[in-house]
Amino acid sequence: MPASDDLFGPAEPPPESAAGRPLADRLRPAALSEVVGQDHLLGPDGTLTRMLARGSLASLILWGPPGVGKTTIARLLAARSGLHFTQLSAVFSGVADLKRTFEEASRRRRTGQGTLLFVDEIHRFNRAQQDGFLPVVEDGTVILVGATTENPSFALNGALLSRCQVLVLRRLDDPALELLLERAETELNRPFPLTADARQALRAMADGDGRYILNMAEQLAALPPNTPPMDPAALSELLAKRAALYDKDREEHYNLISALHKSLRGSDPDAALYWFARMLTGGEDPRFIARRLVRFAAEDIGMADPQALPQALAGWETYERLGSPEGELAIAQVVVYLGTAPKSNAVYTAYGAARAAAKATGSLMPPAHILNAPTKLMKQLGYGDGYAYDHSTEDAFSGQNYFPDGMNREQFYRPRDRGFEREIGKRLDYWAKLRAAKGG
Repeated sequence: MPASDDLFGPAEPPPESAAGRPLADRLRPAALSEVVGQDHLLGPDGTLTRMLARGSLASLILWGPPGVGKTTIARLLAARSGLHFTQLSAVFSGVADLKRTFEEASRRRRTGQGTLLFVDEIHRFNRAQQDGFLPVVEDGTVILVGATTENPSFALNGALLSRCQVLVLRRLDDPALELLLERAETELNRPFPLTADARQALRAMADGDGRYILNMAEQLAALPPNTPPMDPAALSELLAKRAALYDKDREEHYNLISALHKSLRGSDPDAALYWFARMLTGGEDPRFIARRLVRFAAEDIGMADPQALPQALAGWETYERLGSPEGELAIAQVVVYLGTAPKSNAVYTAYGAARAAAKATGSLMPPAHILNAPTKLMKQLGYGDGYAYDHSTEDAFSGQNYFPDGMNREQFYRPRDRGFEREIGKRLDYWAKLRAAKGG
């Protein structure tokens, strides 16, 4: 069954002429050292290199984006370790397929032959199916190598993860993609008709996906030999623009909103605008971003700029009235406003501290002098007795205690010395001195 993430095809070439085989298949590595872009795993000091040198190949989860060679690495690991390679796809396989595969691996084990079981898109198996791997992995019937594009922490159950080592495969960087193009030109014995800028644009379109760039190279190879060099505009006309890797329901969604939030917190409006644009390009609902910006205004700016929250709400409301694409400009304005505003999490921190104190102190009553006394009995019990009406006092500040009896006064809110909170800090310091003078 063909794999959805096989960058270079099977380890053994099919018995057909090279001209009739896809370019990606003809360029598949014959050894692990030929795999590009994963030196942290396969270089001289790479994790897999050391594992193979010790002769202790463990069950693995290969986590990475599409087109970075997960299937190829699994096949070459099997060949290097002398293991029989068996492949399943979680998309097309069920319990019967797993049972048959485990039985065949058990028979091979009795004859002294080990099995490397490669499971593509392993995250698509449900929890019960994932649990089915546990006994055969534990007793060594198979060396499991699962491939996934999803975060294993979310996509795989803990029992299976505890028995496997997770290895992260990186998206192919610019030099790795260029190396693939050069290998393709060597295989075809002619350069691609591209200007330097178009060549760079092709690598950008690949977005770290080696399979994609080789498929595009195959389209270029089909052009007549006398085709003049194309610029980026001509290349875009020839090749469909690749959509950015983004899934609103998966990890990339959370990665990008985290990048936007942290760029704003770091007062970098340019980076924040970039991540905002990335999310919109990927098809994110602008309302989700607008909600996150409202949260950011309260959590990371707060009283340092009290206008941040109204600005965020106004941008959201503007989008609701205008819709896309005009309304997106209002959200972009909010991004810039929040990115350039002074930052403070003092309110956020104070709220958390107050909640913790409320839980710790239980059901302490407010002091009697700040209780209302609507009945004669309540007045007799002292409700409201001694209350000082602040507006009737000097400086409109009585300095009375408003914490419960039996609880020491605490300072939860500590304004930062920036933005509007600098002025608030001065005001609180003034009131603290008055309170001390009045014996509050």
